[in-house]
Amino acid sequence: MKRVFIIVLDSFGIGELPDAADYGDQGSDTLGAVKKSPFFQMENMKRLGLFQIEGCGKDRDPGQPVPVFQGAVARMEEQSRGKDTTIGHWEIAGVVSEAPLPVFPEGFPEELLERLRERTGRGILCNRPYSGTEVIRDYGREHLRTGDLIVYTSADSVLQIAAHEDLVPPELLYQYCQAAREICQGPWGVGRIIARPFIGSWPDFTRTANRHDFSLEPPAPTMLDLLKEAGKTVISVGKIVDIFAGRGITEYVRTENNADGIEKTLKYMEKDFEGLCFTNLVDFDMLYGHRNDRDGYAKALAYFDSMLPRLEAAMRDEDILIITADHGCDPDTPSTDHSREYTPLIVTGKQCLKGVNLGTRQSFADIAASVLDYLGVKQNCRGVSFYPQIRALNVERLAETAIQARQQSYAPYSHFCVGAALLSEEGEVYSGCNVENAAYGPSVCAERTAFVKAVSEGKRRFRAIAIAGGPQGDQPSDYCAPCGVCRQVMEEFCGPDFLIILAKSRTDYQIRTLKELLPEGFGPGSLGSRKESAVK
Repeated sequence: MKRVFIIVLDSFGIGELPDAADYGDQGSDTLGAVKKSPFFQMENMKRLGLFQIEGCGKDRDPGQPVPVFQGAVARMEEQSRGKDTTIGHWEIAGVVSEAPLPVFPEGFPEELLERLRERTGRGILCNRPYSGTEVIRDYGREHLRTGDLIVYTSADSVLQIAAHEDLVPPELLYQYCQAAREICQGPWGVGRIIARPFIGSWPDFTRTANRHDFSLEPPAPTMLDLLKEAGKTVISVGKIVDIFAGRGITEYVRTENNADGIEKTLKYMEKDFEGLCFTNLVDFDMLYGHRNDRDGYAKALAYFDSMLPRLEAAMRDEDILIITADHGCDPDTPSTDHSREYTPLIVTGKQCLKGVNLGTRQSFADIAASVLDYLGVKQNCRGVSFYPQIRALNVERLAETAIQARQQSYAPYSHFCVGAALLSEEGEVYSGCNVENAAYGPSVCAERTAFVKAVSEGKRRFRAIAIAGGPQGDQPSDYCAPCGVCRQVMEEFCGPDFLIILAKSRTDYQIRTLKELLPEGFGPGSLGSRKESAVK
């Protein structure tokens, strides 16, 4: 029974995107800011590989070896034009938004407001960008006196309506927001209408947990739609159901805060279903990022990190856990708005390889493609699946085969013995050892021996190679990387995500991709007219 759990750490960006300046977000780095807090503690995320993601280990000595980590990781680049929750989640689900959703930095047009007055029978206060906590402080008393609704926006594509629960009960506020959703279409089509109930007396008004989002429907089929159509279960935990306007969801539960969201995700881990459980943890963004509360953000991350072992322990053998984010919200910048940033990808589970760094992925939509790939549902949305690069293989068996092949090495001159075990896409393993000769030219390396054997038997597509090498002796004393000539052979037959397992023993190994070891490789595609290589 295959299940995927996606947990979105809302606003947990990991550094500015190349086009951040276009959004006024140059220099933004949510992770970099929060790391400065004395309350920052993410040892479990570190164990899974957070700080091995490109750009996340800026303070690491480049001369130090990369430690073994327990997940598969990548840096995700957003292709959509925007930096808000709606567009970020849509792209995670496979929909890339070519144009940004409309924003209203000067407030909403009078025609829109007049239609909203007609639908609600109430006047309107504010109508400009505002902090959510400050707007109820500044307009709350007038709202209670007049009954007028507090309507405001932000740098994001949102129309927010705040009202005191004693004057406008939440269910009535939701009706007003639904009316606003029906009005806000076309050029007024903001990503979300947000109900913002509050309680208390001035100046101590407090927003409640009865927030509710009314989103635009995604403009194209999403991962959720495709899974539901295929008969899979699609569970929403938190505001996912609102972000997708309920589309593609088979079951949902709302949450009060991050802790409640984690507990409800754990409850779903106890249940039998096949499909997706999609969780949003909004406190990072709503309570800390937007309020520039670095320490609060750090404490919330530390709490999530402390709960990771419980989440991992609750996973079944066919479960995959994906941890990611939808945008940034750097608490150290003067702005309290979202920031245009890369997001992290951490994947773990028994169906996934450990220690694989997928570099920088070109779209959040790769998550959707990978989920559909794993669950066996035909992909009909954007994105490129990374599941083929991380799907589980018997690394220990491959490492052991390389170590055994090393025993056959003929290395009378260098006394440096290497064994290799090459795995084809069809599942066959081809072993090889290095063979030297007295001419002292390039020796026949173990890796090339394995490739020649495989190619001579008609194989052209390969998934991984394990390499064990070192001075003559019973056991390699260090990780042995392939030489330049062997890397060039790999470039000929393998893609950038080809896995290279550097083994010291059956259980002590590191995994690299060909792109990591040969970042600017010269291959068949470099020869112009010969781009379509015979390798295919």
